[in-house]
Amino acid sequence: MNLTAPAKSTVHSKPNALLSEYTTFRLGGACRELIACAYPQELESTILDLNKRNENFILIGGGSNLVVADQGIKATVIRYLSCQPIIIKEENDLIISGSTLLDHAVLFALENSLEGLNYASGIPGTVGGAIVGNAGAFGKQVGDYLKSVCILTKQGVKKEIPASDLGFRYRHSNLKETGDIVLWGRFGLSWAARDPLLTERQDILKLRSEKHPNLQTHPCAGSFFRNIEPTSRAERRQATGWFLEQAGGKSLSVGGAKIFDRHANIIVKSNGCTSQDVHDLHLLMAKAVKEKFSLDLEREVRFVGNFRGMPAETQGFIW
Repeated sequence: MNLTAPAKSTVHSKPNALLSEYTTFRLGGACRELIACAYPQELESTILDLNKRNENFILIGGGSNLVVADQGIKATVIRYLSCQPIIIKEENDLIISGSTLLDHAVLFALENSLEGLNYASGIPGTVGGAIVGNAGAFGKQVGDYLKSVCILTKQGVKKEIPASDLGFRYRHSNLKETGDIVLWGRFGLSWAARDPLLTERQDILKLRSEKHPNLQTHPCAGSFFRNIEPTSRAERRQATGWFLEQAGGKSLSVGGAKIFDRHANIIVKSNGCTSQDVHDLHLLMAKAVKEKFSLDLEREVRFVGNFRGMPAETQGFIW
């Protein structure tokens, strides 16, 4: 297996695609055109072509951390996602295409007796999205194991840079500001016995199923807000869900947007839910915590397009 695109292109496009079909929230209107590609070379050529045509575009992966506006967006959307893992193994390093699903990368590492990615078992989305957002769980995060990354600027310039240049911090990298796109990342892992890794993965998946919604029955975007940064009274980050629950967050709802009954920091879609409902509910959640604890919550989920009540200074399609 390698990162080289096959002779027969996997690229395909769909005009006026409904973005509700490409996000885990299953919300959102249409885009001008959706272009799907799986391999780094295909993504690079697609972006170069769109730049030549001077077309606005945004890039998504698994759509697991997005709320798309009900009216959609007037832009092309590139969906960089592969249904099969696209990975090269070099000793204990894995070079993984940004289009590979994160959980597929976890399984590949496990099957090759490599330790380091197991914490991400069951986390939805792609490796590229995980790098951009420095995805993590159980005190570990992508930036702990990433050695280098090959990025493509929105202008089509490709370069490989060390992970230290990405400015990783909690659920953040500077890629969110630059808009640079992850073609692939190199992860440095270590050998470990396969059976204990498998047991650990099964335990993690069980724990996630007890706390997190099943996306098939409860469409959502996962935890909406980042956990609270440490204070002088707490040396560790504190779960935002606890603050929301204490502030009465579980009783909040707007239209078809509800709070998940087992996790106060997750908004789920119910009958009649709109993207605007989700936007308005997240404001109520933040207000409740602000009033009770004088804390300002920071969003983990990103909005795409125009919403009533969005900040006046918002620029670009994703904010």
